[in-house]
Amino acid sequence: MGFRFRRSARLGPLRFNFAKGGLSSISVGGRGASFNIPVARSGDARTTVGVPGTGLSWSVENTPERAAVIPAGSAEGLPNSRRLRPGQLDALKQELLALLRQGLFAPGSSGALLWEHGSVCRLLADDSLGPRTAGLLALIETPEAMEGYLLRAQSQDDAKRRAQRCIQAVQEAARLVAEKRLLG
Repeated sequence: MGFRFRRSARLGPLRFNFAKGGLSSISVGGRGASFNIPVARSGDARTTVGVPGTGLSWSVENTPERAAVIPAGSAEGLPNSRRLRPGQLDALKQELLALLRQGLFAPGSSGALLWEHGSVCRLLADDSLGPRTAGLLALIETPEAMEGYLLRAQSQDDAKRRAQRCIQAVQEAARLVAEKRLLG
């Protein structure tokens, strides 16, 4: 069994939780109910409610709404999580780019039709789109835009996140095109 180190310090209503590597998370609340925000650990913010003294508690991670928009099957084929050795990030970016081109923009696919008919450009010219949707669609406005966006990734997780945003952008563009009947 390995040893763990955990230390916390309070500053007003905030509790700063430290681990071996430094600040791990910040918590608000106390016995019975707390809200924990990760700083240097994986995962999302967590809300915990419990009955003090009994050991019974209920905890839930507060995932952002944007993550729920991407269906689980959309990331199928993306490389699994593993540590990259130096120099492998560029290869991963190229692999993700090839997968996106093959899966989303293969000849005759909905993504390819978006580019062929200039549908994304026409959607971006529509003033009724919100800034968040317009920003998402701008990622796939042209093949070069998508490639540049993906190749600017700074880490393995960033590259995967960017690939998933491209998938989300194609899904949103296809939905908007069908809604506005732009492909005719």
